[in-house]
Formats: sequence, C-alpha cells, structure tokens
Amino acid sequence: MAARFYGTRGFEEFARIYLQNARDCYVRWGADGKVRQLEDIHPHLKEVRSEPGPMSTIGAPVEHLDLTTVIKVSEAVSGEMVLEKLIETLMHTAIEQAGAERGLLILSHENNEPRIEAEATTTGERVTVELCDAAVTEALVPESVLYYVMRTRECAVLEDAACQPPFATDPYLSQRKPRSILCLPLIHHGKLIGVLYLENTLTPHVFAPARLAVLKLLASQAAIALENAALYRDVREREAKIRRLVDANIIGIIIWELEGPILEANDAFLRIVGYDREDLASGRLLWTALTPPEWLDRHERWWIPELKKMGRVQPFEKEYFRKDGSRVPVLIGMAAFDDQRDQGVSFVVDLTERKRSEEALRESEERFRTLVQFSFDVYWESDADHRFIRQEFAETVADAPTSSSELGKTRWEVPYLEPDEEAWRMHRETLDAHLPFRDFELARPTADGRKRYVSVSGMPVFDKSGQFIGYRGVGRHITEQKLATEALREMQTELAHANRLATMGELTASIAHEVSQPVAAASMNAGAAARFLDRDPPDLERVRQSLDWVINDTALASDIIQRIRDLIKKAPPRKDNLDINEAIRDVIELTRGEAMKNGVSVQTELADSLPLVEGDRVQLQQVVLNLIVNAVQAMGTTADDARRVLITTGEAGPDRVLVEVQDSGPGLAVENLEHVFTPFYTTKPSGLGVGLSICRSIIEAHAGRLWVTPNRPRGATFHFTVPVHPADSS
Repeated sequence: MAARFYGTRGFEEFARIYLQNARDCYVRWGADGKVRQLEDIHPHLKEVRSEPGPMSTIGAPVEHLDLTTVIKVSEAVSGEMVLEKLIETLMHTAIEQAGAERGLLILSHENNEPRIEAEATTTGERVTVELCDAAVTEALVPESVLYYVMRTRECAVLEDAACQPPFATDPYLSQRKPRSILCLPLIHHGKLIGVLYLENTLTPHVFAPARLAVLKLLASQAAIALENAALYRDVREREAKIRRLVDANIIGIIIWELEGPILEANDAFLRIVGYDREDLASGRLLWTALTPPEWLDRHERWWIPELKKMGRVQPFEKEYFRKDGSRVPVLIGMAAFDDQRDQGVSFVVDLTERKRSEEALRESEERFRTLVQFSFDVYWESDADHRFIRQEFAETVADAPTSSSELGKTRWEVPYLEPDEEAWRMHRETLDAHLPFRDFELARPTADGRKRYVSVSGMPVFDKSGQFIGYRGVGRHITEQKLATEALREMQTELAHANRLATMGELTASIAHEVSQPVAAASMNAGAAARFLDRDPPDLERVRQSLDWVINDTALASDIIQRIRDLIKKAPPRKDNLDINEAIRDVIELTRGEAMKNGVSVQTELADSLPLVEGDRVQLQQVVLNLIVNAVQAMGTTADDARRVLITTGEAGPDRVLVEVQDSGPGLAVENLEHVFTPFYTTKPSGLGVGLSICRSIIEAHAGRLWVTPNRPRGATFHFTVPVHPADSS
C-alpha cells in the first residue's frame, strides 16, 4: 500500500524501496506464494533478490537452506562444550533458522519437572538471549502444547494457533495471541532432555515444512550437545571440588602407582611425612619406601588384594616413615582409577593428635581407676530412674557383689539391713530433686550373715540441654570404721559410767546424810504411832497422822535413792523428750548436801515455758551434776559469804536451749579455758581430768556445744546448748 501510494505520486524510488522491504518480509515469513506474486507483478524485484550471507540465514529463502546451511547449523551447535554458551548459540540459531520472534529452551530436571533455562527475543535483526531458571507457568508458555510434546515426544506445529484445536483454548494463547507456534522435543538415546519452543505473533504458517527439516536436525544436535555439555559441566564441577579439596590441605591426598611411585601429592601429605616439593619432583618419593616393613606386609596380604578385587579399600590405620626417621600414625583410604587398578588415589589423615589424645585419655582413666581403688571402694553410675548402669569395685574389696548382679536395680531394691524407712524416704526425696548427696550410710548383708556398711556419695548428671540423665558417685566400705565407732562409743559409755560412779562416790557422805534424815524422821514417827496405840483408849487420829508422816519420809528417802540409781545405772543411750528444768532440779536435790557441807548457796533462775529438749536424760543430768560439783568444790578457798552457784536456763535461738552454771570461785586463767576440756587435764590434786572431757563429748553427741567463759571479778561460767525437740521447735 505504501509503495502504491508513493508510485501514484511520482516517487518511484520510495515505491521501489517499500516493495523491496515487503518482498523481504514475505521471504522471512515463508510466504513463498506472495513472493512469487510480487515478482511477477514487479519483475525488477528479481534482479535485487537478497542472497544469504556467510553467517546469517534469517532472511534466506527455503531453497537456499541447502547442505551448507545444515553443516553450519550442526557446527554451530556441536562446537560448544560450555553449557551457557551452548544454550546461547542454540537459541540464536533456532530463532534465525525458524523466523521466530520468541523462543524458550525448557529442560527437564529431577522428577521430570520442566524449567525454563533461556528465553530468546528479536528486535529487528538482533536476537537477544537471556539465561534464567524459571518455573513453567501459563503466563510464559502454552502449557497444553508443552505437556503434549513432553508426553508424546512428537513435534507440535500450530500454523494458526488462534483457531487450531485442541490448543486454541489455552490461557496463554488468549492472552499473548501468538499466530504460529513450533514446539520440538529434544531427545537423546530415548531420553527426553527438554523442549525447544518457538513462536511468531505476526503471521500464521511461519514454520513451513521445509524449515522443519533443518529445525529437527537442530533439535537432535541440540539434545546431544546439551547432554554432553551437562556431562562436561559435571566433570568440571567435580574437578573443581577435588581441586579445592586438594588445595585446601585439610587432609593429605596422593596419586600413586601400585608399584610404589607417588605421582602427585598435596602440601598436607608432604607435611605429614616431612618432605617438600623438591623431593616429590625428583620422583624418588615412593609409598612403599615410606611404609614400615610390618605394614608393607599387611599391604601385600590384605589391602592390595582387596584393592584389585573391589577397586577400593575401606579406611584403615597404618604408619608412615617421616623424613627424619620417626613414625607417624595415619588413617588411609584407597581407590583405583580404572579397571587396570595400577594407579589410584589415597586420602591420608594424620592421627598423631588423636593417638596422643587416646593415650592421654587412657592414662587419665588409669589415674582415675587408681584414685578410685585407693580412695574409694566402688565407682557407680545410675540412669534417670536411679537404676545402676555401671559399677566398678576396687580390687581390695573382698566381699564385693558378683559382676552385674546389681545392674538394673535401684539402691533400695538391693537387699539391705539399714537404714530405716524414714531415712530411705528422705534419701529418695533428695534423688528425685536431683540434688547432690554425701555420706548416705546403709548396711547390706554379706554371704556369711554379717553386715557390710557402706557410705555412698553422688552428684547429679545433666546433658547439654540441661536434662537430668542420672547420678555418678562413689562408695566407701566403712564396716571397720563402724565397728571401731561402736567400740569407742561403748568405751565412752563405760567411761561416762565410771565418771558418774566416781562423782557419786565423792558425794557419798552428803548423800548418806540426805538419806539418813528422812529415815530417822520415819523412825521417830513410827515410834510416836506406837505410843499413841498404847494409850487407853488408843489415839487413832494421832496414829494415822504419824503414819502419814512415816509414808512421806520413806517416799522422800526412796526418791533420793531412785535418783542415785538412775545416775549410776548402766544403760544404752536413748533419745527422749524431756523437761530440762525438771532434770536440773533432780540433780540439785542430790547435790544439796554437798553444797551445804561446803557452805555454798545453790540458786536457780529457770526460764518458764521452755520447749522440751531431745536427748538422753541420764547423760544430760551427768553433765549438770559434773558442772555443779566442780563449781562447789572450786569455792573451797573462797570466803564463806561469797560462795554462790547460780544455775540458769533460757532459749538460744528458735531451736536451742541454753543452760549456764555460774560460780564465784577463783576462776580460770584465760590460757587454760580450752585446756579444761582436754582429757586428763585437771586442776584438782586428786582429780583424773576426764569429767569435763566426757561432758563435752556428751553435749557434742547431742548436737550441742559446751564452752566456758571467765566472770568478772572472779569465777567462771560453763555454758552448754542442746537442740529442741523438732515438734516443739516448729
């Protein structure tokens, strides 16, 4: 139309140009009939027919796509090995040969998922190719056409896509409105490599049958080239990874010949064996020379046969000679390159640090085992349910349980004789709270019917996340200590008893006087009762009154005798809840005569409503008795009007009762305050020096404390505390 417009107005040159451009466009589209029509009407167009250039066929007519074109297409595609460049060349060639405006290269990935690898577009004579990695969507490609080709593996040509069923309803066609579509499968060895998609939006019937022959050839060449390029890329990537591994020098790597020569090695291996690059380049570095004879023998007998049979050898440990003659332990794995199996590669790891660590760990375990054997009798571990999972007994334990006999059991499931249920309850509360414990004592029966005492200590164990996973601890056999403690306790009891007897012996005269008074009174009252009976008539009222006095006097004498018997009797210690004030009053009654004989005034200031204390009545009375007698006897040289003993009680905190015995005697020198509790230390001419030592032992056995302080201006005060009964404390 433009040519006709300018021709009617005399612009022949402009008309010729427009006609020529129209003819060239019809040639590109493959509209051969229209080309022939124009040439028949305008013969001069035949004279200026454009010929294909040596590097381009985008404007060539079909008859010019001869053997030269086929060879050029084949060389262009097959000449590239780099995948990215190959894709670009393929898309350029496809667009030029097909006369398409747009093209996509879609390759199959894992699970046959198609992805767009490249897109080519045209702008005038220029073809632009962009590499990408995009998912297939209906906005980018007609999916119905694509999946049809992938499924059937046949070429799909839509000469007029807008009206060609069954694809005309595809969303892509209604949106982008392409006129001509060509979709070619890329197949190699029966495997679908991908799809080449081409389209033209200007005119239908662009992809004429004559072009398809070349494009199918291009597709087959492209499938082969893409497969080769992918393999080439994989090889390059693997080589790069191997080279990075070798150059990183994380582990030693060598390439060897089975006869002995080391062909290549990285710096890490050379450092392991102490050689350098010059040694390697000289060709004198042989793995057979680096291997000690005993290890070379194992190569011949075990590892080389395995290599020849399997082509590889699982990692094993051996040694190499270093350049300085020393040996280095290594872990080595071997693999042959080919079926000949006379060359291969080995990966070598230096085990020096690991061997050093293993040796240090072994020595540490030996030291720990020695420590356990000499410091403890058993090492144990338990799981989160407190069941034993490990036990190691010292060799010195003669009556140790048989191996594994207690594993899988809790401590309380193993037969025991002690402690009682309350002690077990408290111990299990500690374990369930995941707290450390120390010196939990229990007794187990032995095969010969005796008791084996054990003291157990443990620490909770937690993993990295803070989760409790069990206990770890030790145990000591304390049977001998227990027996020795029992013997010592019996000796202390005997000594305390002897001390009480000695103290009571010192009070014999005073106690006899105390007893004789109510006995004499009883005798007098009995005589009076007899006389009242002899009267005529008998005075029965007076008789009854005299007999009541006799009963009171004998009861008083009986009380004194009972107190004496309680103090001198020999009985095992016991813990009772007792009123400390009442116990002190009974002792004062026994010492009253001794105090009067020495002219000493014994006074008390006993606190009201004191809580009950927990302890052995006889032992605590023995302490008070010793302190009062010592105080009375210490004032022998003091003026009569100043002889005074004051006994006080009170509370010392929420869970203690305090007893104090204060005298006004000559007192104690400051440097002797602690010596008075030392066994056999005495200030009395006839004393044994064990009384106060026994008193301190008794108080400490009651979880209390006994001490002395000087008075001002003279005298001394002895203090002791004893615990309150728990119920009264709360």
